[in-house]
Amino acid sequence: MARRCDICGKGPIVGNNVSHAHNLSKRRWLPNLQKVRAKVDGKVKRLRVCTSCIRSGKVQKAA
Repeated sequence: MARRCDICGKGPIVGNNVSHAHNLSKRRWLPNLQKVRAKVDGKVKRLRVCTSCIRSGKVQKAA
């Protein structure tokens, strides 16, 4: 399953670990995804949403 936010589409970002000797090795930063029960079109669905979408109010949590 892809590590993508169901709301904004935020996904992994790639870059390098840089050692003190400036040796480079690949690494990836993963988005902070949470499983949330949210209202979508009046129905309750389970979504994988990043925390920035939760905090900004783009997701309306189901009671």
